[in-house]
Amino acid sequence: MSGIHDRSFIPDVCGKWSRHRAVPGLALAAAGVLLATALHGALPAVPTLTIAVVLGVAAGQLPGIRVFVRTSAKAGLAVAAKRLMRVGVVLLGLQLSLADVAGLGLPTLGMVVCVVLATFCGTYWLGRRLDLPGDVPLLVAAGYAICGASAIGAVGQVARSEEDDVAGAVALVTLCGTLAIAVLPVLHTVLGMDPVRFGRWAGASVHDVGQVVATAQTAGPLALRDAVLVKLMRVVLLAPLTAGTAVVLRRSRGAGADAGGERPPALPLFVAGFLAMILLRSTGLLGAAVLEHAAAVQHFVLASALFGLGAAVNPSTLASTSGRRMLVLGAASWVVVAGLSYAGVLLTTG
Repeated sequence: MSGIHDRSFIPDVCGKWSRHRAVPGLALAAAGVLLATALHGALPAVPTLTIAVVLGVAAGQLPGIRVFVRTSAKAGLAVAAKRLMRVGVVLLGLQLSLADVAGLGLPTLGMVVCVVLATFCGTYWLGRRLDLPGDVPLLVAAGYAICGASAIGAVGQVARSEEDDVAGAVALVTLCGTLAIAVLPVLHTVLGMDPVRFGRWAGASVHDVGQVVATAQTAGPLALRDAVLVKLMRVVLLAPLTAGTAVVLRRSRGAGADAGGERPPALPLFVAGFLAMILLRSTGLLGAAVLEHAAAVQHFVLASALFGLGAAVNPSTLASTSGRRMLVLGAASWVVVAGLSYAGVLLTTG
């Protein structure tokens, strides 16, 4: 028997219907990325990923498009923010080579690990002291310590964080990372740092990879090279941080799982994929053309995810009591990571 009374027919129809529901939002995210890319061409100092977040926020607030974002496009933007974020994190692993990271030496590696741990623990502690809601302290701590919005998305997936918490943390980290593009080059001149030291400082303190590039390139190619290497060394730590978060959450939510709730996996599949891509890149089997195309895809899907997250941001929350506390947390953490990394760079470069 066929038709609507055939139960095997229902999941297929629902699946197609769900995919169709996602199309408007995914199309909007893709259009946002294309516009962000064009704007980056006109304003090279501002990274495409940063522009994508800002455009997402604008799309969610402008009267002409706000209703569309909150209705027809909502499902697709949620897919972009969650699933495409996972894809972007996996492909991010192809930017990392263990040989390149090892080439920086043990002192620099130790400095990066210490800065990441101190920033993460200090930001999380302060966020709890400020009584910020939900997973906001955890998400902001991950974003500041590792790699901005990518880390927030990864940890948010593991913690199954509320959309508002993730979007607010992304907005905060994007704001502070964008300010770093303007502030650090000025401090570079004031402090009289050579290109290598400045590059490593930018790589150890600025949040997003694109923001690191925009900041370090002001001091020349030598600064840019070391900045990217140090930054990617921080990105490597995304895997143990995410896996560690998953383990802690499994223990803390064990009772809920026994009662029928879900416990996060000890090693999320997308984190395993991230590690696998690092190992694949390290083998040297992939040619330059393949890596270049993979980087382009990774950039596109991550920008789409950030547009989706930006569309979920409610700027009015930053004017609320918790929003003001978030700004305090962001400013304090920014000072901490910049100060610690500056001291670490001076100690490890002689």
